Amino acid sequence: MIADVTIESTDTAAVLAGFADQLAELRTNPDMSGPQAHAAMQQILLIRNLADHHAAAFTGELDRLGVADGHGRRLRELLVVMGCAPAVAARFVRIGTATDIDPLRRHAADGAISSEHADAIVRGLSHIETRSAEPVDADLRSAQLMSLMSWSSAGMTPAQITDHARTIANELAADTDDGKPAAEDKSINELGYHKTDDGRLDVRANLDAVAGEKLHSLVEALSAPKPQSDGSHDPRPAQHRRADAFESILELAEKGLADETVSCKPTGGVLLTIPADAPKLSALEFMGSVTPATARMLGCDAAVTVVIVDGEQVPLNVGREKRLFTPSQRKALLLRDKCCVKCGAPASRTQAHHLVSWVDGGTTDLDNGCLLCTSCHHDVHDRAGAGSEASGPNDHWDVVMGFDRHPWLIPPATVDPRRRPLPAYNRRTLHLDSAAA
Repeated sequence: MIADVTIESTDTAAVLAGFADQLAELRTNPDMSGPQAHAAMQQILLIRNLADHHAAAFTGELDRLGVADGHGRRLRELLVVMGCAPAVAARFVRIGTATDIDPLRRHAADGAISSEHADAIVRGLSHIETRSAEPVDADLRSAQLMSLMSWSSAGMTPAQITDHARTIANELAADTDDGKPAAEDKSINELGYHKTDDGRLDVRANLDAVAGEKLHSLVEALSAPKPQSDGSHDPRPAQHRRADAFESILELAEKGLADETVSCKPTGGVLLTIPADAPKLSALEFMGSVTPATARMLGCDAAVTVVIVDGEQVPLNVGREKRLFTPSQRKALLLRDKCCVKCGAPASRTQAHHLVSWVDGGTTDLDNGCLLCTSCHHDVHDRAGAGSEASGPNDHWDVVMGFDRHPWLIPPATVDPRRRPLPAYNRRTLHLDSAAA
C-alpha cells in the first residue's frame, strides 16, 4: 500500500476508530497556561498533518483497488459522498495518485508538512511537466521535487511554492525549442463557477495572455463611468461597473451581436504593438509582452489591430484624408495618448481632436490629433471672446504637436503667464524634458 506506516492489525478501520474515540474525548482545560495551550495546538496540527497524509495514502489505495468504480462514481465524487469537501477531496486525489514523489511522502509521514503544502508541490511538478515540450527525465524531476520541497521547509506558503514552480516551468520552456510559457498556453486555461449559499454565482478564470487581453479590453470598453441624469458622477464603484459590463457582454453574445456592437467602439478590440526596430518585443496593450509566434498568430485575427511604433512609441501610420478619425486611427491615438491629454480622463470618455481644425486645412492623421474628454475639448475649442476687449488671444488652452510627435498643451495666461508647454497627461513625469515642445 502507498502509506509509509502499516498498522499491525487485521482490522485497520477498528484501530483507527479507537484513535478517533480518544480524540473525541479530548477536552480543553480552562486552567491551562499559554505555553500549555501553544504546545497542545502544535500537537493537534501534527495530528492533522498525519491524518491528511494517511487520508491521501488511503485515497491512493481506493484508486488502486478500484473502489470508486464499484460504487459507480469517480474517486473524487466518492470522497465527497464520504464527507470530504470538494476541494479537500481533489487535494487527496492529486496527492494519493501522484507518482515519483516518495521523498515527499516520507517527509509527510513525519507530520512535518501540511497537505496544502504537499498539494502545492504535486501541482507544481505537474505544471512544470506541462511546460516542457519533451518528457522530463527522472533526475531532473527529482531535482525539481527537491527544489519545491526546500521552499516548503523554508516556511514558504503554498501560493509561494506555486509561484516558484511557475518560475522553474518558464525557465524550462525558454530552454527548449518547442516549450511554451504558461502565459501563452491555452491548454491550461480554466473557467470555473459555482452557486454560492446566497444564490449568487462565483466565477473564477485563469486565462492565457491573449484571452485575458480580449476580456480586459471588452470589459474596460463597456465599464466607463456614466454620469447621472442630473450630471452627478457615476456612484457605482469600479468593480460594480465591471460586473455590469460583463453582464452586457453576456447579453450581446446571447443575441449574437457581440462582434458588431462591441467592435464599433473606438476604444474596444485588441491592440498588438510591434516595435519597428525590435519585433521580438511585441506586446499586448494590457497583458504585456508576447512571443513572436503569438504575435504572428494574432496578425491573422481580424479582431486585432496591429500597430507598428517607432522608438518613441509613436504609431507609424498615416490617416486617410477624411474629416473624422477612423476606428483604426482612434485605436492608434489610444495607444499613444492613453487618456485625455489634458486631465487624464479614461480614454473611453474621450473624443479625437484636430490640433489644426479640419476646416482650416488640418489633416486627419496622428500628427494632427489627440484625445480630449468632452470638458477639455470644450476648453480647447472655446475661443469665444479671444481677441475681444475682455480677453486676449492667449486666454485659452492650445494643443500643439512636439518634436517628439506627442501632443503638448499650452495653458492660458491666466493659468501660467509664461504659457510654458505641458506634456500630455500620460507623459507628465519629473524627468520629461520640456524642450521637446
